[in-house]
Order: sequence, then C-alpha cells, then structure tokens
Amino acid sequence: MDSLTLYGFISVSLMLVFYALEGRSHWFVLAFAVTCVMSSAYGFLQGAWPFGMVEAIWSIVALRRWWLLPERRRT
Repeated sequence: MDSLTLYGFISVSLMLVFYALEGRSHWFVLAFAVTCVMSSAYGFLQGAWPFGMVEAIWSIVALRRWWLLPERRRT
C-alpha cells in the first residue's frame, strides 16, 4: 500500500467515525468537516476529481452545520 492510498484510507475512515459521533458533540461535526477536506484532497491527488468535488461540497455543508449549531454558540 503506497502512502497516498494509506492517506485516503485514514481520511475516509476518520470521516466515517466522526460522522457516526456527530450527535455527541459539536466538535465531532467540525472534525467531520475537516476530514471531508482531507478526503477531498485525496480525491484530487488520486486523480478522481468528481470524488474530490463531492467531498469539497460535503465539507462546506458540514462546516455550515457546525457554525449554525446552537450549542456551538453557547461555548
């Protein structure tokens, strides 16, 4: 397994974990957004630009969800 494949595996795996944990804390929503950016970078580096674009859009959606969460504003 080369380093790019390992990076992609780690970023997509973390994305899945943080997505599953989003209901526990607003910080997991932010972590999901960051791992979406990581997965987007992987898609572009691999040459799969449609995957990279979709993940970039997901990162914007997740970041907006984090920003609009009421519990984020209280801290």
